[in-house]
Amino acid sequence: MAEVLVYVDHVDGAVRKPTLELLTLARRIGEPVAVALGAGAADTAAVLGEHGATRVLTHEAAEYADYLVVPKVDALQAAYEAVSPTAVLVPSSAEGKEIAARLALRINSGIITDAIDLEAGEAGPVATQSVFAASFTTKSRIAKGTPVITVKPNSAAVEAAPADGTVEALAVTFSAQATGTKVTARTPRESSGRPELTEAAIVVSGGRGVNGAENFAIIEALADSLGAAVGASRAAVDAGWYPHTNQVGQTGKSVSPQLYIASGISGAIQHRAGMQTSKTIVAVNKDAEAPIFDLVDYGIVGDLFDVVPQLTEEINTRKG
Repeated sequence: MAEVLVYVDHVDGAVRKPTLELLTLARRIGEPVAVALGAGAADTAAVLGEHGATRVLTHEAAEYADYLVVPKVDALQAAYEAVSPTAVLVPSSAEGKEIAARLALRINSGIITDAIDLEAGEAGPVATQSVFAASFTTKSRIAKGTPVITVKPNSAAVEAAPADGTVEALAVTFSAQATGTKVTARTPRESSGRPELTEAAIVVSGGRGVNGAENFAIIEALADSLGAAVGASRAAVDAGWYPHTNQVGQTGKSVSPQLYIASGISGAIQHRAGMQTSKTIVAVNKDAEAPIFDLVDYGIVGDLFDVVPQLTEEINTRKG
């Protein structure tokens, strides 16, 4: 069976969930070969093997932390040349998409970004995408070269499939461009204790109807009762009520959780573009004509200041 390269997103050996999703999808089109780079790369092997990686190509070097994406592109290109895969899969983060685009250019291949599903096809892997603000679903395949595909988080359920996970050292020669952009400082992001927004299985978002930064405590309380991430509409972010890093929408982050709860959000097309692929959508809005109700699975017409605290209390009661 043809091999599929999977770029591993990890932090000091701790593999992030989108990579495990990629391994699940990769098994549909071939045998996954994982590429783990940087500090702790070898420590990823056990988890990757448990989820289907037949081989784990590793390389540790200071360049991966000291410089921006080019060293990672160099390494992924080296893996591509060593394996000759049928496809290359990369998590659809901001960094992942830059790595994928640079690799596709180098190997003279096409690229598909933000795929939400993959399947084998006679002429190569077929990717499903949600496009035009999630108004349409398309199926695409690369017509030239080896497909380079980025996949959105939460696009597939993680499935264990034990494989060898044999660790192999990857030979990498860094290009002259690798050290062109140096990281001069890092500031750790303050942890909220909540899941990463783009990877969370549940997201609770607030919008203009929250009516003030102090009232986002209601949204946070519901999120914490569910173990969810907190999102915000552009209107709430522009008003300074919540950080831009939590914005969901076309100019913010795209999310695709199992459950998305929108409170006080009208449902403008800009916001819908960032959350419409959520599996189950629930909205709370006092305006029965709000556009958000056109796409929800469950809608509550009511004041969020009445509904959300009651929902939080009920969830906490049932948990207790």
